[in-house]
Amino acid sequence: MNGLLGMLVLMMPLPLILIWAILTWVFWRVGKRFLRSRFSNGPLRIALVVAFAVIWFGWSFWEAGGKKLYWDAKVRELCAVDGGVTVYETVELPAELYDYYADRNWILPDRKDADDSTEYFTGYAVIKYRDADPQVARTVSRVIRRSDGKVLGEYVRYERGGGDIPGPWHGSSYLCPDPTQSTGFKSKIFIKEDKV
Repeated sequence: MNGLLGMLVLMMPLPLILIWAILTWVFWRVGKRFLRSRFSNGPLRIALVVAFAVIWFGWSFWEAGGKKLYWDAKVRELCAVDGGVTVYETVELPAELYDYYADRNWILPDRKDADDSTEYFTGYAVIKYRDADPQVARTVSRVIRRSDGKVLGEYVRYERGGGDIPGPWHGSSYLCPDPTQSTGFKSKIFIKEDKV
């Protein structure tokens, strides 16, 4: 049953491609008939048919993948400015506290979930650059010290989501920088205290 569902999902673009091909064929036939018509101005007829063809194929390319390429390039451009990990201050932790956080994969509580005894917590901010399809957003994850409210470091990520041909499948996305950079983000801020 799963194989049949998978095959149906993979075949979903076929009706869209078929509809596009039929519309292109209809437009081709109408264009040929229009070019042979007795409309008084021949060069104007040719210009109208060429303009329509450019718009039709340009729009088709844009919908099929051009808008994803465009917004992925914009995401890379924004990411080159301030994307990635920035450490403002490192903190030496006692070995037992360092090991505790390292064992928990550096999971710090969120600002709203942190109690008064929590010295370090994370804060998140999401700025949507584009809310239409495809969506483009900037996500900032910060490590903050409670005692002075200082941001110790931050990880900035840009992402594009969606922009695909409509269908029942999951939309694509593009992230910059590489998401694996975030895994060691907090371990760059917190270092183990050297006991001499």
